[in-house]
Amino acid sequence: MRSRFSRIMLPGIILQSVLIGGGFATGREIVEYGGRFGASGWISGLAILAGFSLLAILTFEACRQWNVYDYKSLLKRLIGRGWIAYEISYLILGVLIIAVMASAAGEILNSTLGFNVWIGIVLIIFLVGFLNYMGENFIARMKTIGTIALFGAYTVFGIAVFSSRSSQVFDVFFNWNTSFETESNDMFFLIWTGITYVGYNLAVYPSTLFTLKQIHSRRESIISGVIAGLLMTIPWFLTYVAIMAYYPDSDVLGAAVPWLKMLEPFGPVFIVIFGIVVGWTLVETATGIIHAFIGRVDAEVFQKNKNHLSGLHKALISLIALIAAMFLAQVGIINLIAKGYSFMAYAMILFYGVPLLIKAPQLLFKKPD
Repeated sequence: MRSRFSRIMLPGIILQSVLIGGGFATGREIVEYGGRFGASGWISGLAILAGFSLLAILTFEACRQWNVYDYKSLLKRLIGRGWIAYEISYLILGVLIIAVMASAAGEILNSTLGFNVWIGIVLIIFLVGFLNYMGENFIARMKTIGTIALFGAYTVFGIAVFSSRSSQVFDVFFNWNTSFETESNDMFFLIWTGITYVGYNLAVYPSTLFTLKQIHSRRESIISGVIAGLLMTIPWFLTYVAIMAYYPDSDVLGAAVPWLKMLEPFGPVFIVIFGIVVGWTLVETATGIIHAFIGRVDAEVFQKNKNHLSGLHKALISLIALIAAMFLAQVGIINLIAKGYSFMAYAMILFYGVPLLIKAPQLLFKKPD
């Protein structure tokens, strides 16, 4: 039996680890969903914190009270037969996120080592396929190592940027500089931007459902949900503050991988560390998405005919998803994040966020358990 502390921490840790690659690894995501607004961007950040926390609390408590710990059972309670719409949206978003990961890997290798962009794209595709071939235990070990490495690296990067350019950060807020984006004074637009960011990241919530069996009370659901929201949002604010150190420099805010531009003044060592750590994190996220989808298909197949997917079928599912992502990666990371993520966010909000907000809040006001 896990300690109470580990029980309420684990869901947030899992959510954060899955969020890393598609949510904030390159820095491009933070530019699109906050950084471009300059001094006003923190409002989007607060909306993100509130959204992540609220949806985590509602998800955790819904699973606990309904005694459902897999995405299909939860979605059936939320939208009935419409759960298949979520499944389709999840698959499309998964391919889109893998395409962003592949595109980012290509940009990183091109910027750091001068390799052709396609080398990075093919490399991440190969690594993702290899990890899925190795199996879930190997994936879990690599994921843990990658998550720890990324947070260590991000802490060092954030401290380095802020310590060298703290005056620029203070100037942005003192002068309320919002010059890069004219819409930044519209409060509703800032909040909606944060909601959209939460929306496309709703795809990570199914990854933590298996941990919720250890939550035993409504109070633990609430505490765990708040912790999850904080763990998921702290890296956003860390990257946002780093971007403010260069605001409104179009070389940084217009870069496919802003972190690379921000770290250039610190020499090649920082660039190489970033390339290795973030590159591996991109592989982790893409691997987790495909592995999770294969697991759901396998469970469905087993439920119907009591046989698991064969290795060949699993390989074919991986291959189809990876090939689709490889070709989609040609669109480029900036367009994929700016347009693709926003479109899929609306689908995830519609099929998961809204039903959860309609049906789950009443669970928080039921007679105490």
